[in-house]
Amino acid sequence: MGFSRTRRSYSLIALSFLTISFLCLENANGCCNVYKGKWVYDSSYPLYDTSACPFNHKEFNCLMYGRPNYLYVKYRWQPSKCNLPRFDGTHFLRRLRGKKIMFIGDSISINQWQSLLCMLHAAVPTTSGIITQDLHNHTVSTVTFKHYKVSVMLFRSLYLVDVEEETIGRVLKSVIVNCKWDYVQFDETIRKDIHRTVAFRTALTTWAKWVDLDVDTNRPKVMFQGISPSHYNGIDWNEPEERNCSRQTTPFKGSIYLTGLPLTEYVVKEVIRNIKKLVHLLDITMLSQLRKDAHPSTYNDFNGMDCTHWCLAGLPDT
Repeated sequence: MGFSRTRRSYSLIALSFLTISFLCLENANGCCNVYKGKWVYDSSYPLYDTSACPFNHKEFNCLMYGRPNYLYVKYRWQPSKCNLPRFDGTHFLRRLRGKKIMFIGDSISINQWQSLLCMLHAAVPTTSGIITQDLHNHTVSTVTFKHYKVSVMLFRSLYLVDVEEETIGRVLKSVIVNCKWDYVQFDETIRKDIHRTVAFRTALTTWAKWVDLDVDTNRPKVMFQGISPSHYNGIDWNEPEERNCSRQTTPFKGSIYLTGLPLTEYVVKEVIRNIKKLVHLLDITMLSQLRKDAHPSTYNDFNGMDCTHWCLAGLPDT
């Protein structure tokens, strides 16, 4: 799942999308942007009992590994101009009866996949109504809620990349930044290296062309998950003495993060804006930046400092 420090430093640019779409919320003023808002304390949270969810793996189960502060599960995302309805797992399953949801990506997508499964499990707590399968040498995991015929799937894909061994070394054929290479190939031209942002833009553009050419968005609905931020530098949240997230117990106050959005987020928005087909951006970056308190830090099974992934229950449930 890639939990080393080196792996985490590049997780900002991991790709994932799930095949289901959501619309903005309508209110008296028109369409409400649910991605702009702030975190507010809500004593009724979390949405499920972490210890009762069989899908919450040890990498994200912070309470199991002794996190003493429980405040981080008590925050709810509040959009600026509307109210989000509380998640209702039974209603969700009824609406999606007979359909499949597939997450595609790396450990950040696994984090999100397990979050949804825990929320749905709270609505269907008996395991007799749930079937779990691992297919294709554990590359694809499927959890089916039998009564509703709803399958929630995960396809593990660390990179949208093709690295091939050639006589000169490892050659990157399709460009993405989250791996090691010796050379990069564009069409028939082989280069020694490429700037990571250029590589990221090229990979996303290639993915976008595939969506436009090969995906019928009238059937599967495509949602692209935005950049998931990490918190290893306290300068980002005005605490320059902090070198990680280990002592953070509350969200960043307000609605705007000090450093603004990462450059890669602007690349994502530009590329998706130019796709001809309907693709919805799950714009999680800014609301996630505000949650410096929501990472596992050392409360995980490998005792390493993890300020990239998220505790469950927690932020991904939003």
